[in-house]
Amino acid sequence: MREYLLCLMAAAAVTYLTAPLARVFARRWGAMAAVRDRDVHDTPTPRLGGLAMCAGLLAGLLLASKLPLMSAVFEDGAGVPLALLSGVAIIVALGLIDDRWGLAAPTKLAGQVLAASVMALQGITVIWLPIGGTLVLDPVTSVLLTVLVVLVCINAINMVDGLDGLAAGIVAVAAIAFFAYSYLLSVEVGFERATMATLVSALLAGMCLGFLPHNLFPARVFMGDTGSMMLGLLLAAGIITLSGQVDPSAIEGGTLLPALLPILLPVAVMAVPLLDLGLAVLRRTRRGRSPFAPDKQHMHHRLLEVGHSQRRAVALMYGLTAVIAGTAVALAFVPVVYGVLILVVGLAGLTYAAMRPRIARARVASNATTRTGTDP
Repeated sequence: MREYLLCLMAAAAVTYLTAPLARVFARRWGAMAAVRDRDVHDTPTPRLGGLAMCAGLLAGLLLASKLPLMSAVFEDGAGVPLALLSGVAIIVALGLIDDRWGLAAPTKLAGQVLAASVMALQGITVIWLPIGGTLVLDPVTSVLLTVLVVLVCINAINMVDGLDGLAAGIVAVAAIAFFAYSYLLSVEVGFERATMATLVSALLAGMCLGFLPHNLFPARVFMGDTGSMMLGLLLAAGIITLSGQVDPSAIEGGTLLPALLPILLPVAVMAVPLLDLGLAVLRRTRRGRSPFAPDKQHMHHRLLEVGHSQRRAVALMYGLTAVIAGTAVALAFVPVVYGVLILVVGLAGLTYAAMRPRIARARVASNATTRTGTDP
């Protein structure tokens, strides 16, 4: 645990310290987020914060390669770190071009497919599915499914990046939850191949926590597509290296729910971005628009419409991610009934908190009507 925390802190520190440099570079290079009708921010803002996150990732990986325990990750699966860095290099280059000059959706999608394919062909692949027990995939199906998982994760995080601090905070919460479970597998159960997933999760959490002080409302720098696409790629890589390669039938005993958790947890940690992505695609296609056409009907936009401030809306989204992901992780330690209770209580509390502005307005209107009716 100590070495994981050192890597997390290194990623956080380097990200935090290099974010101002990324902001200055973005201003000088002209990579600014202009104010558009669908945006929430009201002043042009630099958007190359993803470069600082990339620096944090590289620092964390470099430190990990020098630590006694973490160095085994690189020795046991030398191709996996290279595959990860190859995918990151492509996605960061794609993000930089998009943040500076803008890219059409098909071009971005092609670049994402390239990054995912490069990772898959170098070893970061889904190798089984829970169909009829454990279905081992052939190489072509494995690569295709891996590319699909990566694309979904990248675009889910990209679409949820709509308020200051939202994407970074959601990914931080998701990464911490995923770290808890993958650490349990790698340390307590002894799955060595789960260690890379644990390291990636720790670095993801560190990158996001280091970036958040610069990105919380009012944001001084945005992560841009450079950052959001990289976070999605890394989250997908962590999910694939754990859930796609650890056979749940090999996990025995305890309350780990071996047949479900390796499948449930990735869905849980990505629940909020996936839900927002699914609703966006459904909403746009029903209106005859492209699934990639932007609008202001995302979950965070609706929270603003209800009457929440940006910070409260972001906090509610953090809370929803924490409740869903936390419940999935809790199932590894407590009976299912307690996990369900945590989920129900958490969702009830969040629902009430989300509706408080509307309830307060209704109460004020009711009181005003009462006073009007009783005054002489």
